[in-house]
Amino acid sequence: MSTLNIDENQFDEIVLKATGPVLVACHTDWSGPCLLIAPVLDEIASEMQDRIVIAKVNIDENPSIQWKYGVRSIPAMIIFKDGQPLATKVGSLSKSKLTEWITSVI
Repeated sequence: MSTLNIDENQFDEIVLKATGPVLVACHTDWSGPCLLIAPVLDEIASEMQDRIVIAKVNIDENPSIQWKYGVRSIPAMIIFKDGQPLATKVGSLSKSKLTEWITSVI
C-alpha cells in the first residue's frame, strides 16, 4: 500500500476511527523538506503496510487539521492510535531515523 492523500473530510474515518496506528504527515506542495520526505514516506508505507497506515494531509488545503493538532512547522508527522495522537516528529528525517521512530512508537 502506498501513502494515502486525505483531506479534512476523510480525517475522522481514516485516522481517528482506524483500527491500527496511522502516521499523518502534514505537508505543503511548496516546502522543500516536505518534497524530500515524500518518497521516503512512500517507501515506508509500502514496507510497513502490515503495521501502519501513512496518510498525507496538505495543510494549505486543510487548515483545520493544522490548527487542531498545533502544527507550526512542516513536515510534521503525528502518529495516531485509537483516535489519539501518540507522538509527533517535525522535520525531514532519513528513512532509517523515521523507521526507527515509527517502530519505537507503535
